[in-house]
Amino acid sequence: MAQSKRAAAPADDDSAMRIDPSLVRELAELLTENELTEIEVQDGERRIRVGREPAGIFGAAAVAPVATAAPAPAAAASPAAVPEEIAGETIKSPMVGTAFLSPEPGSKPFVEVGDAVKAGDTLLIVEAMKVMNPILAPGGGVVKKILVADAQPIEFDQPLVVIG
Repeated sequence: MAQSKRAAAPADDDSAMRIDPSLVRELAELLTENELTEIEVQDGERRIRVGREPAGIFGAAAVAPVATAAPAPAAAASPAAVPEEIAGETIKSPMVGTAFLSPEPGSKPFVEVGDAVKAGDTLLIVEAMKVMNPILAPGGGVVKKILVADAQPIEFDQPLVVIG
């Protein structure tokens, strides 16, 4: 990454930090271009972290990047996102990978909101290291919500589908 202007502390107060808006904009662009949820740069004892919530709900608009600045020794904690409460069982990802909602591009999805499923039905596939891993319904019910988009990168334990 090319060196950019870094935030500088005012001469009269070493504990304060001026934020360089162009650096924050550049970091936010890198975040979006690389589909990251967080990026951090450190210059001496100063650190700038830019983060956003992942677009976890199918069809939802992307969340605008948020910038925070803190001295390096302090932990920069981000507030936990409060997920929308939907009655039912939330099926979570057992691994990091890429979610696919259909068996192949352009084909019908495994399930859609409102579909009835029974135990063992394939809900979606998580591709990890070129291995396609089916995510199966643990029990019967109706698909209440699909929380990921097709071909979306996902994390371990990320909610994928709600069945009620």
